[in-house]
Amino acid sequence: MHIPDGFLNGATIGVTYAVSAGGVAFATRAAGKKLGEKHVPLMGIMAAFIFAAQMLNFPIAGGTSGHLLGAALAAILLGPWGGLLVMACVLLVQSLIFQDGGLLALGANVLNMGVAGCWIGFGVYTLTTKVIGVDRRGTLIGGFAAGWASVFIASVLCSFELAGSDASPLGVALPAMAGVHALIGLVEGLITAVVLGFVWATRSDLLQIEKV
Repeated sequence: MHIPDGFLNGATIGVTYAVSAGGVAFATRAAGKKLGEKHVPLMGIMAAFIFAAQMLNFPIAGGTSGHLLGAALAAILLGPWGGLLVMACVLLVQSLIFQDGGLLALGANVLNMGVAGCWIGFGVYTLTTKVIGVDRRGTLIGGFAAGWASVFIASVLCSFELAGSDASPLGVALPAMAGVHALIGLVEGLITAVVLGFVWATRSDLLQIEKV
């Protein structure tokens, strides 16, 4: 899902950078208020987990790649602000060191996988647990739904950015990205649910912190 340089026009680069920069700035302030020192190790663990998961990718139409995301899991455990900071750091390192996603396209990648991925995932999880219940069953179902939705919506945004920049027709980019990531989302949802099930059994307090 990483967009490389050369695929987005100037307007798309500018808008996505502005939105992502604003999101990261707000996330920095919010995380400073919501998260304590005990959550710093968890942020490091989440960053390492997401980094490793995203290294397993494969090419898709339009110059992008498909892979697991990890945004929903990070948002559920750290809140959408903490999750966004973790995602932004991972994407920056991938761009600068591994050339996985372009530097000019970093704003779009952070927007798709960080801002949208975290907030969509967190929103779906919160809504699901309110409907089903804040118990183990609700947590597992909410985690699965959040993982799938975060991957799918991020891929849809990526498709529109590519199409808006005339890098790939929407009729090509959207079916390719959304179709593949709808399947990847199933794996993402399953992994998210499994990890949350383990957290529920061992450190359920991590699911009780104030996240918004």
